[in-house]
Amino acid sequence: MSFLSRASCVLIVLLLFSSRTAIAQNSLDRELPRSIHVGGLERTYQLYPPSSYDSSRSLPLVILLHGGGGTGEGMEKLTMGGFNRLADREGFIVVYPDGIEKHWNDGRGLQAYRAHRENIDDVGLISALIEHFIRTLNVDPNRIYAAGISNGGQFSQRLACELSDRIAAIGVVAAQLPEHLPSSCALKKPVSVLMMPGTEDPLVAWEGGEIGFRRGRKFGRVLSVRESIDFWVEQNRCPGSPVVTYGPDRDPKDGTRVRRQAYGPCGEGAEVVLYAIEGGGHTWPGGDQYLPAGIIGRTSRDIDANEVIWNFFKKHTLR
Repeated sequence: MSFLSRASCVLIVLLLFSSRTAIAQNSLDRELPRSIHVGGLERTYQLYPPSSYDSSRSLPLVILLHGGGGTGEGMEKLTMGGFNRLADREGFIVVYPDGIEKHWNDGRGLQAYRAHRENIDDVGLISALIEHFIRTLNVDPNRIYAAGISNGGQFSQRLACELSDRIAAIGVVAAQLPEHLPSSCALKKPVSVLMMPGTEDPLVAWEGGEIGFRRGRKFGRVLSVRESIDFWVEQNRCPGSPVVTYGPDRDPKDGTRVRRQAYGPCGEGAEVVLYAIEGGGHTWPGGDQYLPAGIIGRTSRDIDANEVIWNFFKKHTLR
């Protein structure tokens, strides 16, 4: 065998070894919790890189935010791994951060939770994670998105207000706009907004008002769905009249229908879209029915929130 042939064989072996090592490391990284220090606190998160991850390619980042009382791991379970499968198929990175003592500081100023009581800098956390992933994972700074349910959905809207120069679009599930937020919200540039509330949400009422079950503690106030949509339509300089369509009733037994109201085109190519889950509860459409419907309401099976949110996100980039 010539020297050149031997060198070629060695090179092939080294490349195969490197490839297998990278795949093994990627699999290991998916299973390990991560942490970052922000504001004197150690903050934790789950990270899911796509199976095709290549550090030479610049990839989008999706930040998924759990609801009050939840965790990043719980958010992954609520979506039934749907965003992870999409990440593998579409080629983006998913991060599931953890709020302090299972809550996000969305600015409501509640005394019941440490995140509010101590005014934890959760916006600073998300900003630090964005910078960290741009630097270490080659995340595309123009394709960064955030979505969440309930407390996480309210926090997503705060992020839109305070990080509009970093986040291209947000997804808000089972939540409206916190009552206090419009007075302090100052977008630097338009942010595309998708909202997905249930008309029969027993915790965050469609008509707005106090958050909480009819009998029990209350956790601040939100605007109505109409007021929340009107706010984002105005902020993003959208036309006032939406295009309204109904999706197919894919599961007649789930007791829901989906009405879509799309406002656009808005400033700088932004868009505001409402997916009204008629008959839906405090749930993630297509996700886990994490408590009985008698407590949190119905989970729609007519759409998959993971697919809908990602398809919305990938249409929008920072300009």
